[in-house]
Amino acid sequence: MAGGKSQGKAERLGRVTATFTVLVCLSVAVVRAEDPYLFFTWNVTYGTISPLGVSQQGILINGEFPGPNINSTTNNNIVVNVHNNLDEPFLITWHGVQQRKNSWQDGTPGTNCPIPPGKNYTYHFQVKDQIGSYFYYPTTAMHRAAGGFGGLSINSRLLIPVPYADPEDDYTVLIGDWYSKSHTQLKSFLDGGRALGRPDGVLINGKSSKSKDNDKPIFTMKPGKTYKYRICNVGLKNSLNFRIQGHKMKLVEMEGSHTVQNIYQSLDAHVGQCYGVLVTADQPPKDYYMVASTRFTKNVLTTTAVIGYTTGKDPASPDIPEAPVGWAWSLNQFRSFRWNLTASAARPNPQGSYHYGDINITRTIKLVNSASRSNGKLRYAINGVSHVDPDTPLKLAEYYEAPDKVFKYDIIPDSPPETDVATVTMEPNVANLTHRTYIEIIFENHEKSVQSYHLSGYSFFAVGIEPGKWTPEKRKNYNLLDAVSRHTIQVFPKTWAVIMTSFDNCGMWNLRSEAIERRYLGQQMYLSVISPERSLRDEYNIPDNALLCGVVKDLPKPPPYTI
Repeated sequence: MAGGKSQGKAERLGRVTATFTVLVCLSVAVVRAEDPYLFFTWNVTYGTISPLGVSQQGILINGEFPGPNINSTTNNNIVVNVHNNLDEPFLITWHGVQQRKNSWQDGTPGTNCPIPPGKNYTYHFQVKDQIGSYFYYPTTAMHRAAGGFGGLSINSRLLIPVPYADPEDDYTVLIGDWYSKSHTQLKSFLDGGRALGRPDGVLINGKSSKSKDNDKPIFTMKPGKTYKYRICNVGLKNSLNFRIQGHKMKLVEMEGSHTVQNIYQSLDAHVGQCYGVLVTADQPPKDYYMVASTRFTKNVLTTTAVIGYTTGKDPASPDIPEAPVGWAWSLNQFRSFRWNLTASAARPNPQGSYHYGDINITRTIKLVNSASRSNGKLRYAINGVSHVDPDTPLKLAEYYEAPDKVFKYDIIPDSPPETDVATVTMEPNVANLTHRTYIEIIFENHEKSVQSYHLSGYSFFAVGIEPGKWTPEKRKNYNLLDAVSRHTIQVFPKTWAVIMTSFDNCGMWNLRSEAIERRYLGQQMYLSVISPERSLRDEYNIPDNALLCGVVKDLPKPPPYTI
């Protein structure tokens, strides 16, 4: 069971636990409270799983599918020693964790050498003041389609109140579509130029309606008590609608931001997105279904999981609540999401102003996704460029001052070609952004499928989504007051979406499609934000344990950054 009282007690204890270190600097003794550490050792292995009722090869962490939850508190230092017992290189990214000044820990092929088979690597990062719901997953090959994912919660310290009473318990709900074929089969399809086609089912916490013991409650609730549910779409392709039979959901948090607390019967979660909701056990005591079903698909895939009342014995009703139809409903729901401006919590402060709508835009980038064929094989692109991961991670090449040996900056234009091009450029796709510039990024989707984009290293203000094509006149329709600060944005068919943020976090950051097929076949890019003074004020030095590969493996280490 995800969540639980033991985790809650440990989290509350962790809020007030601190170790103290005495530092001697220039003969002056300085005493500081060091933020608590959480240590994990993960063994990544293959194992047999049957989430859709048929056996297939899965990726397990410490024998678990999904992997273990990380339950942390703001400012915790998280240390995860990952032992790769697969037969392929492996990496994990911490989806939504901003890794301030520390893209070395982002766990993407553009920032890290993968962990070789039989080897280990220790991630060490701090979660800062990102109160919210997140998850982790593999970024190598098609491993995400086999498992290796799990929840990551960041709770508030006692000194920072949240805008709702402490829930009775806290549950993580990982929903996602799933293929019954192995990750190696799916990879061979894509490498051979084929699309993946429709998924075979939907999972809730690694199980479906076809799983063994699917009629047993995975969570329990006491009558009259209120619980927090952290709902994340960890899937591979499809947007999902989530609902709980007979119960309303009060939205309180979204991807690290407290929200205006509206009530919803159901929520559309696009790939990579997370919500935190409060659910009160105010119905007759019995079992109830959690329901997740695909959205915007011709054939709707649905699965259920059971929530039980502690005092109830009757089974859940077979009458499953229906999902909404069409993407206009989903767009209207997006427009109902608002940032809670009165909550006592750390908030993004771009360029020293909480009024993000008053900041002058210094650069506008318009990105258009496309699907085409290169040498007969399917490729996805952004502005005509289909990203290819080089053997040397982009960040390493940049740090070792050898980018010209690996990639070229800015082969992608700030605006798409005037007309759709039949061919795509297949190269590493890296845009160079000036430190601390405030940039408007427009996503325009000319295709028939919903897109979902994630930007690592940052949260951004999702200021608008509208049908049609974007023009400068559309700026008058932006929400410049209380758009939610988040890290993932959907783009509906034949629509545009706009995000704005200040690029003040130095590093190499991945902007990617969260649909695994599109990401694997090139619909992603990296944004390079360089510290102009190579200063530790802006970015940390390369970790001592960093894995080296490619052209930098035998190069001398550059001088470290200094204050």
